Amino acid sequence: MNINYRWILGGFAGVLVLFYAIAIYWSYEPSMINAQTLVSEQTQKHGQKNVVGYATTSMLIYTSETLLDKPGGFLSNDVMPPGVLMDNIPSWEFGALEMIRDMALAMREDFSRSQSQSVENGQLKTAQPAFNIDHRSLVMPSAESEYRKAIEQMYIYREHLADAAKTDAQFYARADNLADWLKKAEKRLGSISQRLSSSVGQTQLNTDMAGEVATEQSTATANSKMLKTSWWQLDNVFYESRGSCWALLHLLKAIELDFSGILEKKNATVSLRQIIRELEATQLTVWSPMVLNGSGFGMLANHSLVMASYVARANAAISDLRTLLVNG
Repeated sequence: MNINYRWILGGFAGVLVLFYAIAIYWSYEPSMINAQTLVSEQTQKHGQKNVVGYATTSMLIYTSETLLDKPGGFLSNDVMPPGVLMDNIPSWEFGALEMIRDMALAMREDFSRSQSQSVENGQLKTAQPAFNIDHRSLVMPSAESEYRKAIEQMYIYREHLADAAKTDAQFYARADNLADWLKKAEKRLGSISQRLSSSVGQTQLNTDMAGEVATEQSTATANSKMLKTSWWQLDNVFYESRGSCWALLHLLKAIELDFSGILEKKNATVSLRQIIRELEATQLTVWSPMVLNGSGFGMLANHSLVMASYVARANAAISDLRTLLVNG
């Protein structure tokens, strides 16, 4: 039997080209949406009333559904090509997921409760742990099925929020609640900024115990250490950062609507909008076919340092906003 190797090689090359084209299509990051537009669409679609907490809940649902319904679906747990060969979008998904998890936890522990002794909401009690399943889980259960379950519970919670007859679901737009969530976001961005800045490598002094005379730690650590993100992880950290910033800026847009009274009273609306502006800059198109890692003042660009600059500015602004909410 004669074997035509040209046909075999041609077919193999065709499959590779097809996978490459699909991978490019799946690599497009979701666009941004206006919070007011989202709220208007959702209230009209479901015949619900826009109440305090509706915007934040709707945005949490939207960002979560985007992870699952974007081109290619949820790729973090794919085991088949081309998804299994892609790492940028899965990193983006994980970054967005971390912000979604933080908001789900804040809604369960803070936003939906009037005080520390109040009973937590049943829907949020179910939804929040479901978001915490390993994003790489494929079966028994799959990550997608758990996230869908969480989203279903968020829909029910939002429905109860908008129904004046169901007083078991509440959303308390208070300055202390917002400040607590912003503290979580601040720590996330601080870690992201540090990992991005480590793309060029730097020696960092140990400041773990600085600023407190009586502080203690479990084991002794070196006075300085070399921080450098692995070359193999540069693009993963970069896209994880973009995913985190994408989710956070959308949630902040919703926060602006639900906490408008508090922000106006504290004269902090413009501060929040500046944070959103900085985060929007992190979503600008990357025209380079790969994430470049030039030295700090070298000939080539360093995309990680550019991203770190925007993230650090947003992080500093969040710190200022949180201080204003607490003390202003």
